[in-house]
Amino acid sequence: MAPGLLQSSDRVEEVIGLDLTLSAIAFYSNPFLPLMPPNDTRHFLQETRGRDTKRLKRTISIPESIGSSVTVSNSGGMGRTGSNASLTTLSGFHFRDHILTYSQRYLAAEAVEEAAAEAVRMAAGYEENGVEEDKTAYGMRLVQLLIACAEAVACRDKSHASALLSELHANALVFGTSFQRVASCFVQGLAERLNSVQPLGTAVGRVQLPPVMNIMDINVSDSDKKQEAFRLVYENCPHIKFGHFVANLAILEAFEGESLVHVVDLGMTLGLPEGHQWRHLIQSLAATTRGGGTGKKPCTRLRITAVGLCVDRFVAIGRELKTYAKSMGINLEFGIVESNLENLKPEDIKVYDDEVLVVNSVLQLHCVVKESRGALNSVLQMIHELSPKLLVLVEQDSSHNGPFFLGRFMEALHYYSAIFDSLDAMLPKYDTKRAKMEQFYFAEEIKNIVSCEGPDRVERHERVDQWRRRMSRAGFQAAPLRLLSQAKQWLGNNKVIEGYTVVEDKGCLVLGWKSKPIVAVSCWKC
Repeated sequence: MAPGLLQSSDRVEEVIGLDLTLSAIAFYSNPFLPLMPPNDTRHFLQETRGRDTKRLKRTISIPESIGSSVTVSNSGGMGRTGSNASLTTLSGFHFRDHILTYSQRYLAAEAVEEAAAEAVRMAAGYEENGVEEDKTAYGMRLVQLLIACAEAVACRDKSHASALLSELHANALVFGTSFQRVASCFVQGLAERLNSVQPLGTAVGRVQLPPVMNIMDINVSDSDKKQEAFRLVYENCPHIKFGHFVANLAILEAFEGESLVHVVDLGMTLGLPEGHQWRHLIQSLAATTRGGGTGKKPCTRLRITAVGLCVDRFVAIGRELKTYAKSMGINLEFGIVESNLENLKPEDIKVYDDEVLVVNSVLQLHCVVKESRGALNSVLQMIHELSPKLLVLVEQDSSHNGPFFLGRFMEALHYYSAIFDSLDAMLPKYDTKRAKMEQFYFAEEIKNIVSCEGPDRVERHERVDQWRRRMSRAGFQAAPLRLLSQAKQWLGNNKVIEGYTVVEDKGCLVLGWKSKPIVAVSCWKC
């Protein structure tokens, strides 16, 4: 762990500027938590008015809504000023509100400490013995700079953040170590967030953006670069292939013995060219049909409905899939529904009474997770009304949708450090493919997590436990996957680089890199 940064668990509250006592916690509503060294003089100065004198008192950041009624000192106490608003404000909070807020702050503090420790370990190169002191110190320094810069940006301290960004630009090299490379992406995100920062209390009108389905629909001017980078990610990283493989096994199990089958694909894996997932499914269905002799009805018709906004890509994918299905002896009907998920209605999807329906979502549903649950709940309710036999969900397994910026920043740094470390093990430092994947795909995700807020932030990844809670509330029941042995065999057959692991987690299958979860696959039934 970095010296002077996060030394022990009892310093977490001090480091991220929190007073976690129940008497004070209710007064925190600011999502931008400061992260300041204990002796740093850059604490907010709040004017505290007495009866006859004025004095400046060092305080931890306090929401604008409270004004000057309450000050929270570094020792954790609350001081009453000239207003009586603090008394009426405190009485408005119920005990359960205290507990909920306390729990959220505690988890955010815990995430910051754990992620910082992991980031330092990754920055040092994962070496356990013989690590050079200068290399370790350099890695820790880079982690400290990133966290300090994130804190300055969160606090809207433009001058200090700009100075830190200048130093980071000189040290976070695009073709450096794996941690330097991931740091360069976070620096881009911090710079973009800083450019959008306005002084507290300033009302800023938001530019209305066209509707988007996922990260691939943002900055369409760079669409070709992002598509190429995404194709390279599919070809070189096992994340998406693993999701497709497990999803198809579950779909084939649901289709067993059925002659008329229908897949509704939400997003078509971000519009990945050639429809790789469905080529493999068609191949498997064809093999089952040719096998015969089982006494079960063969598949006589496969319908695939693509849902999304990139219609041109869907048309090309559908044309290729039809040609491929015909060559494999499968009758394929391919349809397109041009809509994002939030505007999708059950009547938009044609479902026949005599067919078995499966809904497939690969790296898509997290894009409709918002600050409120309304958008996702509406989508899940719409899916529930379709009454599919199975809903297959493939999602990044990380917590990038927390309410507090610094906690979210540290979680993302931890997650993408693992991904960049895996890329470092797979490809040489100056490999062009590696640079394209890092800068035109993963960097886009990172920048969206770090720099965007509100509707513009679509990369809202959540852990599989959180998805369980969301799906259960929406009326879905878990359909446990019993495919661990097949998934492990798939890793070996595809010569996936050593370091990737597959584990079963309460009926879900999780692909990870050196014990860090990357992608989780789960199945649900109505």
